[in-house]
Amino acid sequence: MILHCVFLRFKTATQAAEKQAIYDSLVALKDVTPGILDVKSGPNVSPESLNGGFRDGFIVSFENAEARDAYLVHPDHVALGDRIVAATDGGLGGLMVFDMDV
Repeated sequence: MILHCVFLRFKTATQAAEKQAIYDSLVALKDVTPGILDVKSGPNVSPESLNGGFRDGFIVSFENAEARDAYLVHPDHVALGDRIVAATDGGLGGLMVFDMDV
């Protein structure tokens, strides 16, 4: 299983409703992208203050690397990725991606 972890620094002007719309769109990808097992999202709740400014994030669980790779090039994911980059502080610099094979 692959855990696709994405951590975000949303622009301060990004409203809670827009964040939720992004997260809802991620969940909707489960219906069009085979191999997605689960999607979790939300704010960082760690008390350690070691988030580097990444205050929000999501994790997409995939059956395997092939499913993750298909998701990465799926047109709906590409469009959502553009939307996410536009909502983050610094564009691509406002996100961090970490994939883990578990």
